[in-house]
Amino acid sequence: MSREAVNNWRNGLSVPHARSRDRVVACARYLRLTEAEANRLLGAAGLPPEFPLQAETASAAAPFAAFQDRLFAQLAQAVPYSIALLLSPAHWGQPPFRQELLQRAKAQYGEGAVLHIQPPYSVSTAPAEYFAAIGRQCGLVNVATDYEFESALERRLLAGERLFCLVSRFEQGTAQLRETLAGILRSLSEMHSGRLHLLLCGGEALADLKYRSGDLSLLNIAQVNHWPDPSLQDLALLACLRWPAQVWPQPVLAALQEISGGHPALFEEGLQWLVEHAQRDGAGLDATQARGDALRTHLAGSPRLWQAFLPRAQAPACRTRLQQLLQSDDLGRARPYLQDDMLRGLFWDNLIRVRGTGDAARLHWRCDAIRDAGLMVLQACANA
Repeated sequence: MSREAVNNWRNGLSVPHARSRDRVVACARYLRLTEAEANRLLGAAGLPPEFPLQAETASAAAPFAAFQDRLFAQLAQAVPYSIALLLSPAHWGQPPFRQELLQRAKAQYGEGAVLHIQPPYSVSTAPAEYFAAIGRQCGLVNVATDYEFESALERRLLAGERLFCLVSRFEQGTAQLRETLAGILRSLSEMHSGRLHLLLCGGEALADLKYRSGDLSLLNIAQVNHWPDPSLQDLALLACLRWPAQVWPQPVLAALQEISGGHPALFEEGLQWLVEHAQRDGAGLDATQARGDALRTHLAGSPRLWQAFLPRAQAPACRTRLQQLLQSDDLGRARPYLQDDMLRGLFWDNLIRVRGTGDAARLHWRCDAIRDAGLMVLQACANA
């Protein structure tokens, strides 16, 4: 973005155009904003949030409460290495509901025993600056190198402390620095079994460190957890958090869950669309509208979907492969790690999901609206 454009935003002379949403998101990443801050920036520009449906409060009735209970119980019982990966695809944040995870950790381990690491975003960060920043996040003094970070953290463990460390947005920074950080945390976990409990949160790059190198992988000993698709109860709680004054009939939410495929951003866009139409027509929320072609067409035009499909529709060979996938109801057998580059990318972009368990687990498109969007992108590229 030009300096003039940003100054015009600051002075209230203009707001970003809807077509520039991806640039505003890039600005949020460059400024290293949290999910909540990025949403506020986009909201101020009149644009949809990048991380919808995020809750900042913890309660027994919070969405995904049962999953988080299981996650912490598993981590507490893990022997001999208390290392867990929490993998989440696009539009959930990394990790989703971070504040609630930290609150649960503080209740279980104690306020002073909870560390939160968010690696610096910049790929130009020198190793010394990278670990100095992480040391400050952990409250460690006189940390200027990776060795000093490891030594300072080990001193706390040698003193008999039991620590919990949440690493969020693991993908930030360079691959080399990520691997160094993962190696240090793994080494400390092995040497101080049961005293350092690690929850590393990320997506595709974090999964690579688990699977790419087999038994030589830095994180081969970690347990893997995938952020689950929301249940109807989760979606009802999310809808009430987003629009507390609105009554949400269960048939409406069930219809919206089906038409959006449980995709968090599409679900919220559908909620917004239903609220706006109910206000315009002066009527209540209608399950028929939630199942209708008008809403499906609206969701298929989501900028998020077009941003995901357009890069994959540039090369002719990729367009052919994408066309074949979009015309298929079954995309193949689900694996812990997908070797097919396009399928793996579609999975981490939250466009496809796993249905079934064990040997019966298969890959499918999340919903027909996503397939519609992909076909429209292909058609647009063919006409260009």
